[in-house]
Amino acid sequence: MVIAVEAKRTRDQAQTVYLEKLAEELTHRGLEAWLMAPPGRVPSLYVVNPAARALEENVYAGCGKDGLWWFWWSWAERIAVADDLDLAAATIARVLASVPRGE
Repeated sequence: MVIAVEAKRTRDQAQTVYLEKLAEELTHRGLEAWLMAPPGRVPSLYVVNPAARALEENVYAGCGKDGLWWFWWSWAERIAVADDLDLAAATIARVLASVPRGE
């Protein structure tokens, strides 16, 4: 039981580190991002486009079956390898981008 608890704590810490780094990158791109880590729940990043608050999403970090850490959409689709913050942030920013009327 101690080993399982330690493994979960280590996994949660890794998820938090990846999500915090992504939040910083998204903030530089003009999005708002908050780390959500309620007790007993999987940590996630709540991301909002401040220009269009309806454009929001929860992003997760998790280790895939391939052994790599990935960022995931809430619908369980991969965004990018967690070590590629630029690609992950660009993809999230593109999905949450508002399109001006008439375009």
